[in-house]
Order: sequence, then structure tokens, then C-alpha cells
Amino acid sequence: MKSAGILRTNPDFRRYWLSSTLSTLGSQLSLLAFPLLVLSIGGSAAQAGTVATCSMVTRTLLRLPAGQLADRLDRRMIMVGTDLVRLVALASIPLASGLGELGQTHLLCVAIVEGAATALFSPAATIAVRDVVPEKDLTDALSRSQTAMASSSLIGPFLGGWLFTLDPILPFAVDAASYGVSAVLLLRMGTLPSQKVPDTERDNRLTAGLRWLTHQRALLAALLFAAGINIVSAAAQTTMVVSLRQSGAGGTAIGAVMACAGIGGLLGAAAAPWLIKRNPAGRMFLLIGTVWALGLAVFSATTQPWAIGPVLVVVVFFSPPAGIVVGRAILVLAPRDLLGRVSTATGLLMAGLASAGPVLAGSFVDSMGGSRTWLVLAGAAAVVTVLSSVPLLRETSLDATGDGNADSDSAKGGGESDTAVPSERSAGEPSPGQSAPDGTKPVGLIPAPPVPPRSTGGS
Repeated sequence: MKSAGILRTNPDFRRYWLSSTLSTLGSQLSLLAFPLLVLSIGGSAAQAGTVATCSMVTRTLLRLPAGQLADRLDRRMIMVGTDLVRLVALASIPLASGLGELGQTHLLCVAIVEGAATALFSPAATIAVRDVVPEKDLTDALSRSQTAMASSSLIGPFLGGWLFTLDPILPFAVDAASYGVSAVLLLRMGTLPSQKVPDTERDNRLTAGLRWLTHQRALLAALLFAAGINIVSAAAQTTMVVSLRQSGAGGTAIGAVMACAGIGGLLGAAAAPWLIKRNPAGRMFLLIGTVWALGLAVFSATTQPWAIGPVLVVVVFFSPPAGIVVGRAILVLAPRDLLGRVSTATGLLMAGLASAGPVLAGSFVDSMGGSRTWLVLAGAAAVVTVLSSVPLLRETSLDATGDGNADSDSAKGGGESDTAVPSERSAGEPSPGQSAPDGTKPVGLIPAPPVPPRSTGGS
């Protein structure tokens, strides 16, 4: 079945997909506008990075509790409630601006509130999609979500920069409206009930997801590699915006450059099936790290948008297929009653360190300039690649689970013996759908681009 067929025949997935696409697009608008707004009201580069860091730190601190709530409560109502909270938070920016009260403190508070709501939304969204998408449609659902996310990354920054030139507050008003539409669509989603695991058999510990991940050696190695790349990409995002702004580029030009990440992601999502079939996971991750290191080194030599954009396309190109490999492995292998906590534990490993990226990047640009900051980030990417991705070349577990078929529980024994067996899931449980640990995207290597949560910003 093609991904278009899923949208035609599965109304619950269609509503979720529309909700996610609209809110992600709205978040891409404010993703670029947030640091520009801080700079426009007199803030420094470090203060611009601090706003993003506050949101990311909040998401990191709440990841594990959010996963536990998603495993126990009504996922749809969690999603609707957090969408409404984010609507109010973003709408407060135009209101405060109209009253002449907008300042750094207010923007920090909005970042914290939105980060908390996003942390609660993400694991609930992961389980909700797993409830309504059959396992045979897993690849199609992941590809559809990757394509929508990449399209939002392509359109959002450029549109956000253009809206910012019309009115600095306009991107935030549009983002708030996107959350309102998302909440309405989610209310109409008749989430299918899943069979509950009896409390006597349920692992109710907050750290259950992390404990499960520690026994998945190949998957854990891939996530640790992603964590290193994510802190580099989170820092690179802030460095890109600030260095281009300091070189005299306007909001539209900056938005066009950032939209090149969307082009790379869109092309990568289209090429993902071909790349996954022909490249083992270890080789793919090594290639990603190498391209990141070389691309960031190129950024140190120029501040010309026309030169930076094409390189950014190449850097981002390989991230969607890698995200599909990791995300599908998590959804197929994770026990049903732990999926919320596994998804948040995954996000914690991938994006925890990334929360420090924006503020570190802002401080580095202030102290040593954009060119040297790019070289530092390139060196960090190279070190992460050597230390974390090379061991993956000897692992085959991710490749064994990479087909996403229902019989993957009997995957070949060429790698780890961590593969889930049917008895590890609840009887009659729904099959997995799509993972979006940051609410912005499936498990990916770009923080929207974590890459983010988100995430790499996003909702």
C-alpha cells in the first residue's frame, strides 16, 4: 500500500498527519523568528541562544515523566491539552507586543512553557500513531511523516523570514493558530483503545524505558552517535542565524538559507528506501558524520548565502533515511507498555546534550567569531564520528530489524540477541506506526533540524 493510500483509507492517521504537518509548519516559522526577535529588541547573540536552550532544557527535564504519563493516561486528551497550552503561550507574544510589554523575560517564559507542553505531547503522539497504523503500513507512515516534516522545514524558515520582515510578531501569531487547528483535528481522531497490561505485570518505574534501551546495544550505539551530532547541529543552527545576521543578511535571505535544510531533508526522504536497501546502518552513520564535519568546515570559509545553501542541502540529505532506520527499530522492538517511556528515553539520549548547543554557540560567536566557531563545530563532529559511529560498522542488529515487516521479531541472529519476541508485547496489541519523540519529527539526526525536538524545534 502506498503512503497516499494510508491517507485515503485511514481517517485517524490522516487527521493526525494533518495536525502534525500544520503544527510543525507553524513551529518552523517561529523557530527562525525567535532568535531574530530577541536580536531585534536589543538582545545579544548569547541571549538569543539562551531562549532556545531554555526550551530544550525544559523538554529534557520532563521527558521521562512525560513518557510515564503517556503510558498510563488518555493520549488523545494529552495531545489536545498540550496543543491548547502552546496556543495560549505563543498567542501571548503578539498580545504583549501590542501592550508594549514584550521583553526578554517574557520570551524566556514562553520558551519554557512551550517546551514543557511539547515534552508532554511527544510520547503521547508516538503511542497514538502506533495505535492506529498497522505494522504492514509502518514504512509508508514513516516515509509520509518524513516527507511532511521535510516539506515544513523547506517552507517554514523561508516563510518565517518573510513574515518577520512584514511584522516581527506575525510568525508567532501564525504558529499559535496552527496549534488551534491541530487541537481541533485531534479531537476528531477516534484513537483506537489498546489492550492494557495488568498492573501486576506492568513495569511502572520512571526509568523503565532507559533500562530497556541499555539492553539494545546496537540501537544504543546509534542513539549515542545521534546525541553527539545533535548537539553540533543545534549549535550550528544558532551559529548560522547569528553569523548571517552579523554579516548583513536580511530575514528573507536567512530564511532561504535555512530552507535549504528542508530541501536536503525532502530529497533524503524521497531517496530513503533506495539508500536503506543498499547501505548497512553503520556505513550510513559513518557517512553522515563525515559529511557533517566537512560541511561545517566549509561554512567557516564563507558567509555568502548562495554558497552556504547548497552545502546545507548535502549535509542534511542523509539524515531522513538514518532516522527511519532508528525509528522503525524502536517501534518494532519496544514492548507496547513501555513505548511512551522508550520514546522519551530515546529523545533524552539524542537531544539531552543538544539543549546546551544554542547557548554555547551564541557564546562562541560572541567571543571568537563565526568562522572559528564553525571550525570548532566541525572538529566536534569529526570526533563524535570516530568515537561513536565506527563501532556500528561491526553491528548488524539495526539492519536485521530494518525491513519493518511483521516477522522482524524473528530477525536473523547475526547481531545482538536483543530482538523482541511476541511474548514481550501485550496480546492483541496494535502494531507500530510512527515515532516522533520531539513532537517535531521521528527519530532523526537533525533537530528540526535537532534535531531537534525539537526539536530541532517544532511542535
